[in-house]
Amino acid sequence: MTTEVTGARITARAVSRRPILSGISLDVAPGELLAIIGGSGAGKTTLLESLAGIRPPDDGEIVRDGGAGPVGFVPQDDIVHRELPLARTLRYEARLRLPAGTGRAEIENRVAWVLSALALTDRAERRVGSLSGGERKRASIAVELLTRPPVLFLDEPTSGLDPATAAEVMRLLRRLAASGTTTVLTTHNPPDVDFCDRIAVLSPDGRLAFTGTPADALAHFGTATISGIYTALTGASAARDEHLPLPDNTANTGSASPSPSPPASASGAASGRRIGAARQCGLLVRRTLDILVRNRLTLAILAGSPVMVLAMFALLFKPGAFSPTHPNPGTTVMILFWIAFGGFFFGLTYGLLQICTEAAVLRRERLAGLSATAYVLSKAGVLLPLLVVVDALMLAVLRGLDRLPAASWTAYGEVMVTLSLSSAAALALGLLISAAVTDPSQATLALPMLCFPQVLFVGAILPVPVMAAGGRWISYAMSNRWAFEALGHSLGVRSLWASGASPLGPPLLASYGSTFDRALWVDWTVLAALTVASLAAAIAVVTHRAPRLPTTSTPLPS
Repeated sequence: MTTEVTGARITARAVSRRPILSGISLDVAPGELLAIIGGSGAGKTTLLESLAGIRPPDDGEIVRDGGAGPVGFVPQDDIVHRELPLARTLRYEARLRLPAGTGRAEIENRVAWVLSALALTDRAERRVGSLSGGERKRASIAVELLTRPPVLFLDEPTSGLDPATAAEVMRLLRRLAASGTTTVLTTHNPPDVDFCDRIAVLSPDGRLAFTGTPADALAHFGTATISGIYTALTGASAARDEHLPLPDNTANTGSASPSPSPPASASGAASGRRIGAARQCGLLVRRTLDILVRNRLTLAILAGSPVMVLAMFALLFKPGAFSPTHPNPGTTVMILFWIAFGGFFFGLTYGLLQICTEAAVLRRERLAGLSATAYVLSKAGVLLPLLVVVDALMLAVLRGLDRLPAASWTAYGEVMVTLSLSSAAALALGLLISAAVTDPSQATLALPMLCFPQVLFVGAILPVPVMAAGGRWISYAMSNRWAFEALGHSLGVRSLWASGASPLGPPLLASYGSTFDRALWVDWTVLAALTVASLAAAIAVVTHRAPRLPTTSTPLPS
């Protein structure tokens, strides 16, 4: 594929994005290869995303002139589905991105070209998830090249690549620019600049310090190497640092010079001992709460889902089903079941995405000595009080709407304990699954598989005594069963059905046998045991999947 592309001109006029960028004016000519360089935090990615139109600036404007068709954007992270072979993934992307009516031969030509251009031909049938990091990065670039966009933006395309592969990627981008594709990239890799027509240098305060050819940049900053530009940009702070005293490392150098003793309050830190699991747990609880308060979308989901479920319950249940004069046994069974399931559902959904969404952070902190027990228990410590509040509100609203019977404070205290234990068991199960899966999509797919058994084998739709033997055995592992039976016991459904005028009462009661006769402490003990078992399993999974570094060093062989 050597077809010429009509590139676009990109012009930025006094672009600012607070508090990172300030007054950037920049012109990228059609078919030009431009590199944006600068120190970490200078705003390179922010400028790139603004030029691409992903994050519009707060002030100023960005104009794109010419070049028909959408731009291509390759972020720093991988953006390729990992489950399919690479060539098949690219074929799907080609079908999605290329114009309608594009023939199979053209699609195959495009896929073959990008695979060859990025030296991935011998990886065509490999599953993307099995590729190396550098290969996945090239695969991400390949997705964008399928359509030969008039403008291509890349965020650190050579990051994580070996020098030879990085040079090959830059040669490809050089050829793309030569064929007409306007190409803008960010980079921390000085050799990348040698392939570029011009560079834009950002100062640490987010201003444009220089724009021009690499040779002119060296003359402007008075350095012989691109690396020296970074030194020139931070020269003032480096000069200040020269006057700061260096840390005392005599303990490691063998010097006889005495080092100051640490204060008594820091003796633990001085000896290298980490804080205990209890303190770690407390810190994690505070951090999780801090993050939760600042994430409005998560808060909206945590608060909104119980409200929606409660609204559906209010619309579904008729008032007066527990009336002693005209009880409705079938309806009372379903009300008890759905209340129990509500407690289970809230706990499961609260826990299901807690660990898998921050797996990378967890792995890093485990290497630094984080206790798996403290981590898992901190999640439960934050979410369980929220679940107790949700359960209490559900009971209060349903009782106020006459969907639940009038009963003593003792009875409703028992119901509250049951629901809290049910939510705790479900939360622990959600944390276990969240620790076991590798990404949030898998956790989402697990949700119906976890819910269906809790519906079918609880004993509400089909009483446990009349289940087949296999179903009865499965029911023992269902936390919802024990919550359902405890609710029926506390709200006195046996006496309600037996004394009511409905002819369904006695036959229905007979089909449940002794289901509602068990002592409450038995149901509560089973729920507590299921909670402890799931939490212990979650801790074991975290320990296995994110191991800690040893706390003591191993002597090298002599």
